[in-house]
Amino acid sequence: MKRLFEVACAVTAGLAFAFLLLPLVALFLRVSPGALVSALVSEPAREALLVSLETSAIAHVIILAAGTPVAYLLGTRDFRGRRALIAAVELPLVLPPAVAGIALLAAFGSRGLLGDELDLLGVSLPFTQAAVVLAIVFVASPFYIRQAVAAFGAVDRTLLDAARTLGAAPGRVFARVALPLAAGGLGAGSSLAFARGLGEFGATIIFAGSFPGETRTAPLAIYAELDRDFDVAVALGALLVLVSVAVLAAVSLLPAWTRFTSSSATTFAPSAST
Repeated sequence: MKRLFEVACAVTAGLAFAFLLLPLVALFLRVSPGALVSALVSEPAREALLVSLETSAIAHVIILAAGTPVAYLLGTRDFRGRRALIAAVELPLVLPPAVAGIALLAAFGSRGLLGDELDLLGVSLPFTQAAVVLAIVFVASPFYIRQAVAAFGAVDRTLLDAARTLGAAPGRVFARVALPLAAGGLGAGSSLAFARGLGEFGATIIFAGSFPGETRTAPLAIYAELDRDFDVAVALGALLVLVSVAVLAAVSLLPAWTRFTSSSATTFAPSAST
């Protein structure tokens, strides 16, 4: 029976890996490397990649700048309503992409909740690159904040308290103790959020549309090129697969960095007043 169970597990694992890897292998076998490169330098692909990189970079800066203090507060403080706030942050993780796009339109569209206020300011968000950025921030930020909360929550509170006791200001404790100790988790969350933002499709197409050179990101270009130039769609898909592989590789390298930064930050606590 033991042998039979092991064989069953091995067969199941083999089928699972085959099912997960076969489509990705087929993606790279569909066209030659030369055709992939030539497709990537085509105008639709270049425009889509430029829009994706530009909007993803802006969105990621916003996610890191706003998400890190939020995660630090949620990860290192206990207060009434904390669980509700964490649930609110994580809600976009389980929302269908179409619902996320409709929600953004309902909030920031011309007839949305803030439509009149934005109109008075002369701001129109839907179907612009700003809408792409907002869509990416909305769907990708929970991936970073959730991981960052766990990273800050794992920091030894005694080190933070020791730094404060020795006279370090709250901002200095955050920058010189908490951030280095949580660096590994923050890096992992940042990588996952960037990859999620780069692959965003549903909320973007509803809230920002798919205008070439303006709001058409790489995932939207894959959809648009399926009928017109399948090789371009395959090339963009293969490139996003490579980006995903690079993200996973970066995340796998973070534990060693975590040990290094943790040891560096720990040495700071006794001299926090200097």
